[in-house]
Amino acid sequence: MAGDEGAEVFVRPGGPQDLAQVVEFNAAMAWETEGKTLNLELLRPGVAAVLEQKNGRGFYRVAELSGQVVGQLLVTTEWSDWRNGDFWWIQSVYVLPDYRRRSVYRTLHNHVLAEARQRGDVCGIRLYVDRDNQRAQSVYASLEMRPARYDLWEIDFVL
Repeated sequence: MAGDEGAEVFVRPGGPQDLAQVVEFNAAMAWETEGKTLNLELLRPGVAAVLEQKNGRGFYRVAELSGQVVGQLLVTTEWSDWRNGDFWWIQSVYVLPDYRRRSVYRTLHNHVLAEARQRGDVCGIRLYVDRDNQRAQSVYASLEMRPARYDLWEIDFVL
């Protein structure tokens, strides 16, 4: 962290070379946000499947600062027949604690937003956030995101 105060955050596509870092970030995020210890035997191949781009399930963007990966997010898609386009869902957001409050997530977010707008077949950006995570909600609000009118319900077969 020392010496990179003036460095610019660089966003790039995540690839197979990022597997260990993304797995580590996802495990840290699950523990930090939900108190869950993820099964690495499921997590590693799940991340690899996305990074290797073999299944069209989504893509990662990673943020680097002074050559070090300091943040990430995953984008998955949801088809909207009403809009004849895809929503991009932002998931698996993680920024190393020492790099928070330094515009790492903002840079990732703006990069993905610009990418989505440029494509022409993306009808919007969505994400979900824990209702108690006021800090994240204020960040998303500052990026002009607004709460949707829907609550998320689920049946989780794994966790």
